[in-house]
Amino acid sequence: MSKATDSDVRADGRIESVSGPVVTATDLDAKMNDVVYVGNEGLMGEVIEIEGNITTIQVYEETSNVSPGEPVEGTGAPLSVDLGPGMLDAIYDGVQRPLDVLETQMNSAFLDRGVDAPGIDLEKTWEFEPEVSAGDEVAPGDVVGVVEETESIDHKVMVPPDFEGGAVEKVHSGNMAVDETVVELETGEEVTMHQEWPVREPRPATEKKTPRTPLVSGQRILDGLFPIAKGGTAAIPGPFGSGKTVTQHQLAKWADADIVIYVGCGERGNEMTEVIEDFPELEDPKTGKPLMSRTCLIANTSNMPVAARESCVYTGITIAEYFRDMGYDVALMADSTSRWAEAMREISSRLEEMPGEEGYPAYLAARLSEFYERAGYFENVNGSEGSVSVIGAVSPPGGDFSEPVTQNTLRIVKTFWALDADLAERRHFPAINWNESYSLYRDQLDPWFEDNVADDWPETRQWAIDVLDEEDELQEIVQLVGKDALPEDQQLTLEVARYLREAWLQQNALHDVDTYCEPAKTYRILKSIKTFHDEAFDALDAGVPVDEIQSIDAAPRLNRIGVQEDWEEFCDDLEDTIETQLGGLY
Repeated sequence: MSKATDSDVRADGRIESVSGPVVTATDLDAKMNDVVYVGNEGLMGEVIEIEGNITTIQVYEETSNVSPGEPVEGTGAPLSVDLGPGMLDAIYDGVQRPLDVLETQMNSAFLDRGVDAPGIDLEKTWEFEPEVSAGDEVAPGDVVGVVEETESIDHKVMVPPDFEGGAVEKVHSGNMAVDETVVELETGEEVTMHQEWPVREPRPATEKKTPRTPLVSGQRILDGLFPIAKGGTAAIPGPFGSGKTVTQHQLAKWADADIVIYVGCGERGNEMTEVIEDFPELEDPKTGKPLMSRTCLIANTSNMPVAARESCVYTGITIAEYFRDMGYDVALMADSTSRWAEAMREISSRLEEMPGEEGYPAYLAARLSEFYERAGYFENVNGSEGSVSVIGAVSPPGGDFSEPVTQNTLRIVKTFWALDADLAERRHFPAINWNESYSLYRDQLDPWFEDNVADDWPETRQWAIDVLDEEDELQEIVQLVGKDALPEDQQLTLEVARYLREAWLQQNALHDVDTYCEPAKTYRILKSIKTFHDEAFDALDAGVPVDEIQSIDAAPRLNRIGVQEDWEEFCDDLEDTIETQLGGLY
């Protein structure tokens, strides 16, 4: 949010007390969620409680050396984001201050308190191409023109949702700044490329629909076993070091969303640095252009002020909704919602609110619900369709999934990718536990996979699930008596399950080819393993010893399908070889 001008600011109050990021003020004329500027340095804050003449404010910056008696200035407006061309390829902090602009202002990577800048460049000009003409009727949300924001994305300039709309009186075109009028309406309203929207208020839509299309991630275990829909919600809980951030990085790089919003919420600075350094160098697989040309990063690392962490997820989802209104599919990665919840807990304790479970505020579940409910597949007010998919990482202390943030998240989201420290220690990545994870989108997405990948996608997937379930049961026996004590058919099942784990569920994020696996390849790898299974059990039924079946030369080649560029030809040859070698045993 841009700094308020003198004319915006009104009704001075005075600081009464300071407790970390929580400041109380007296004699301040303000409403709930209004933005205020605190102290002599003008630190940005937000009103979170009003009781009589006492106004409680959470400040988005460090409050050391702020003392009672200093002024507080109200703006009369809630925390809002600047929306318009220039948000993509940008890196913001939790309240949408552009970090690169602030670095230039300060001539340093270390920012002073009280510095501010608009969320988008108000002076930069953009080539506006109108799509309406004088006399046309426009309604709230209608597209009036297009700006080429980046090489990959056209920014659609819309009538703000809170406008009345009406007949177009005059249209402007050419190079214009975001605050210049591009369309004048007969009602007197003037449409610019710049909008503002309160972050805690969802942008309006006509209808929320049932999603029917998967958000293809290129990760075999996700697309194959636990898919998420475009407009769906997912949680990635896992202990330290199990791969939450890497999984989200993979999704940000490869998911087939038009726009990616990555919110680094309270994570370590070195992880966010890695994202900021890596993303500009990545090539978008869809366009061949830089991936940052369709990405917006919001960085609120663990050493940044705690209060801004509480607002950064709202900033991210409001930007996501804005691009959704243009008809785009947006994927929002929140890493991690646990740090967001911890920020709420700290603010709540300073407000002396009654604590809930493990000290979290009693409204934890409600806040999580409000956030995830803003995801969905929508029919927009302008008639277009767009989606916001939300994927939130959860960092349960000690990997305890029974803690409040994980449990409340599970009650809301429909996809659960449970990361497992034991798998990570065994170097099995992605370390997603296939026995604990689930997706409630599978049935509604199966028709898409049947139409676009293979008719027998659901049956083949169910076969894999059954084999992995049987392996899980057999492992308990193996640990007691050893594998050799099992009947031969069960030994063969364990061998097939091993190939499922190593060739299908495992994936190398650092390999140029294996890092992304399209659904057709995901299906084909599984089909090749099933071919081995069917032919192996035929040979076993014909009396061939299990040791001979397991020792054929072709079987280990299953583990190499993932790294093959010419995988179709490789699979054809491999399946023929498996059939020939196993058929030759009897």
